Amino acid sequence: MLINCAAYQGGRKLADVAIPDISDYLSKPECFVWVALKDPDAGEMAAMKEEFGLHELAIEDVMNGNQRPKIDEFGNTLFAVLHTIELDDDGELVTGQVNVFAGPNFVLSVRHRAQQGFRDVRARCEREPELLNEGAGFVLYALMDSVVDRYMPVIEALANEIDELEDRIFEKQTLAASRAIIEDLYSLKRRLVILQHHVAPLVDAVGKLVGGRIPQICVGMQAYYRDVYDHLVRVANSIDARREMVVTAVQVNLGMISLAESEVTKRLGSFAALFAVPTMIAGIYGMNFQYIPELHFRFGYPLCIAMMVVIDVVLFFLFRRASWL
Repeated sequence: MLINCAAYQGGRKLADVAIPDISDYLSKPECFVWVALKDPDAGEMAAMKEEFGLHELAIEDVMNGNQRPKIDEFGNTLFAVLHTIELDDDGELVTGQVNVFAGPNFVLSVRHRAQQGFRDVRARCEREPELLNEGAGFVLYALMDSVVDRYMPVIEALANEIDELEDRIFEKQTLAASRAIIEDLYSLKRRLVILQHHVAPLVDAVGKLVGGRIPQICVGMQAYYRDVYDHLVRVANSIDARREMVVTAVQVNLGMISLAESEVTKRLGSFAALFAVPTMIAGIYGMNFQYIPELHFRFGYPLCIAMMVVIDVVLFFLFRRASWL
C-alpha cells in the first residue's frame, strides 16, 4: 500500500508524485524522490524495482519480511533492514520491520507489521530544508534515528517492571507469590533477550557508516550516523544492564525464599525442643523399672510437672530472644 510519494529539490517539496511519473522526476538534476510503502504486494515491489533499478536479492529480502538487521550495498544503492519494537496492551513485544533503499536520487521505505508510521520523520525533514538538501543520506539517517529513538520507551517500560518486581520481592509473601515473581522475572528476561536480538546486529551494521570505507550516499553525514551509533550503543548497554538486574533479582528472590524457609525451620525446631523436654522427662519416669529414683516420692508428680514448665519457659524466652519464635 502506498503511503506517500513526493519529489524534493533544494530541500523543498516539489509535488506529490504518482508512481508512473517517478522516472520523470529522477531525471531532473538535484532532485530526489521519497516513497513510503506499507505491506506492499509483489506488483507494487515490481513497480519499485523498475522505477529505481533495485537489486533482485534486496527485493526478495523485502518480500520475505524476516531478515536480520543489516545494511548492504548494491552498487550505488544502500539497503538497510531495521527492526521496530513496540509494546502491546499486555506488555508483550510486537516486532516489525522497516526496509530502506537509499540511492543517489531516491529513498524507498517499506514497512512490515510496524504499527507506528514515519509521518513525523517526513515532517521533521521538511522542517529542515538545509539538511533535507543533503538528499537520500539525510533521509536515511532520519529514519534510522527515529527507529532507534523508539527503543528507549520500551526499555524504560521494562525497567519500570523490574522496579515493581524488586519492590514485591522484599514484601512478605507466600510461596505462591514467590513463584509468581520468578515467572514474571523470567518473562521479563525473555523480552529483554528478544530486544537484544533485534538491537545488537544493528550496532555493527551502523558502525559501517561511521568508520572505514563510507558509502558515497553517506559521505559528509558521518557526524549524524555517529550520533545514531552512539544511541544504539547506549541502548545495547541499557539492555545488558537490565538483564543483569533481572538475574540479580532472581537470585535475591531465591535467597528470600531460602531465608523464609530457614525461619520456618527454626520455628519448627524451637517448638520441637519445647515438646522434647516434657517428653523426655515423662519418658524416663514412664519406664517399667522397679527401682527408679524418686518413683515413690510423695511430691514427685508435681515436681516433674514444675520442672517441665520451668524448663519450657526458660527455653521459650531463650528462643524468643534469638528471634526463633
